[in-house]
Amino acid sequence: MDILTSLLDEEQWLRYLRYKTESGHLSHGEEIELTEFIQQERYRPIVERILRNDTFPHPRRHTISKMHSAKKRIVYIYPKDENTVLKLLTFLLLRKYDHLFCTQLYSFRAGCCAKDAIRYLASRPNIGAMWCYKVDISNYFNSIPVKKLLPILEDALSDDPSLCRFLKDRLTDPNVYEGTKLIQEEKGIMAGTPFSTFLANLYLADMDRPFVEYGRIYARYSDDIILFSPTKSELEINIAHICQMLEDKGLSINPSKESRTAPGDQWTFLGFSWQAGTIDIAPASVEKLKGKMRRKTRSLARWQARKGKERIHAARAFIKVFNRKLFETTPDHDLTWARWYFPTITTADSLRQIDHYAQNCIRYLATGKHTKGAYMFRYEDMKALGYISLVNRFYSTIPNNANLELINTE
Repeated sequence: MDILTSLLDEEQWLRYLRYKTESGHLSHGEEIELTEFIQQERYRPIVERILRNDTFPHPRRHTISKMHSAKKRIVYIYPKDENTVLKLLTFLLLRKYDHLFCTQLYSFRAGCCAKDAIRYLASRPNIGAMWCYKVDISNYFNSIPVKKLLPILEDALSDDPSLCRFLKDRLTDPNVYEGTKLIQEEKGIMAGTPFSTFLANLYLADMDRPFVEYGRIYARYSDDIILFSPTKSELEINIAHICQMLEDKGLSINPSKESRTAPGDQWTFLGFSWQAGTIDIAPASVEKLKGKMRRKTRSLARWQARKGKERIHAARAFIKVFNRKLFETTPDHDLTWARWYFPTITTADSLRQIDHYAQNCIRYLATGKHTKGAYMFRYEDMKALGYISLVNRFYSTIPNNANLELINTE
């Protein structure tokens, strides 16, 4: 059965629902909503229109900003019910065609994730004695040239022409809504659409393959690439190959996220750092979180002064905000720091930095002081407001500190 036809199969929908529920990707409300969508067969008229090759809705263009950042990102979103159908389509697509991808591709695949990339790299013998190159592709999803992608897609989906046709129609449709206005633009593989994840994996699969086949230490997570070589000269040859491949693909490198590191130096990838056998949180990720804490502290101090509230209320609010971010599941399923970092890091060094910084913020909010007088507000006082130490939680949630036993392969 081809993938488009299988979208009418209730068993496929129930399988998808079980996966989303068991993997913790759905809130209780979202689980109810998806269950009702399946029970009411709201997917059926949408899939039938797809099979008849009827008109499919145009996506809506959204410009989003990361919180407290001037950086903007363009995403494309289809209407809710159509988007739900596209999610199942992508779920099936990624599993049926997973064989097209190399083992060292870690993005959007069943059974692996970014942390597996870090564990793979950290376990390579003599990794600390190698030269390292890391690079990020600028605006990857929305800058992929569709004309260059289509032949690759046709070859990959040669056994499912109806699916190939459907995806080609979506990619070559220039129409998109911006607010209420219908405009036309080139939009690549449309970041934000479910199927863009498969296409992002597929477009650079032929760049991944030679590195893996020749036994190079290499990993890719969508638009993030890292490569290791035993000598500087070999590294430069491999860098030239990557840069040429990306140029041929019509892609460009983000210079601010391109780095070379010498043997023994710290390298970073996907928010983690590695040096001398130790995995920690990347310094940039630590500074980013401290920046959020600093901005929230200023915001709460202004709120406290404007409202005439007691300082203790601002301190309690800070603790609540960052307990949620660091430890609790959020409605939009952002991975908390605990879920993301704790199973992989092998040191609490960065956690101590963050704890110290958070405690200083809380003391300032509680006392209005940056001086030694702030220490009148004790650690026990913070705990009474609900404060949780990252370091304490780290050691209490890692059974027998299992991840601290990672063998140093130097």
